[in-house]
Amino acid sequence: MSGLIPYILFDGTARQALTDYQAIFGGKLFLHDYASAGRTDGPADAIAHGMVIGDVEIAGSDAGDGESSVSMSGMFFSLLGAADPGTLTQWFDALAEGGSITDPLQKRPWGDYDGTVVDKYGVTWLIGYQEPQTTQGQGATA
Repeated sequence: MSGLIPYILFDGTARQALTDYQAIFGGKLFLHDYASAGRTDGPADAIAHGMVIGDVEIAGSDAGDGESSVSMSGMFFSLLGAADPGTLTQWFDALAEGGSITDPLQKRPWGDYDGTVVDKYGVTWLIGYQEPQTTQGQGATA
């Protein structure tokens, strides 16, 4: 286990959400349905447990009968510096597809870049990076 791994209860969209996250972040996707887990508190093809394991790890399932599904307020998942700037920009754009940009990915007064996006599953993400440092005064010598 690499550390904190978000576990999201989806409103019947776990299969598609986790598949989308795997397409965005890469890694391996594991899905187990209610039927194979012996659960009877939802449709047999609902996801009882799923996980994306890679550079970004995220887990989730479909909320069972009587369980609440994801509703984010006052928090977000932070991917600050989790990859190179180009990759983070691609992730931001991919998460924004079908969702909404709360705060565009942009340079901040302190010099870092960040932005906030709510994906189509209602999950809020803070994505950002520091501008790569350039080395001045160094070059090839003869």
